Amino acid sequence: MTVTVYGIPNCDTVKKARAWLDLSGISYTFHDYKKAGADADKLRDWARVAGWEPLLNRAGTTFRKLPESEREGLNETRAITLMAAHPSAIRRPVVEHPGGLLVGFDAAAWGAALR
Repeated sequence: MTVTVYGIPNCDTVKKARAWLDLSGISYTFHDYKKAGADADKLRDWARVAGWEPLLNRAGTTFRKLPESEREGLNETRAITLMAAHPSAIRRPVVEHPGGLLVGFDAAAWGAALR
């Protein structure tokens, strides 16, 4: 099974998710947004699967610190542009796996999807 985890290595949720994968014996590739960035085409693909709103981390510091003009009146196109420019505004982690896409860490959902 090919699993790719997208996130930021120092994010607590990403750390929990990676530890869960390691304990579950699931191998994965890690895509570090800080080093490799976030691809707008990939974000568009994810938005088609999961919707753009679940991908956008409105509760995070990065999003809250953006000027109000960037945060207000978001639609899919503007949100994807924002997330590509500010990868820390993407909910973490995002996992691509053969059966689909997981957004955020939920051990039960991950167990059902990845085992």
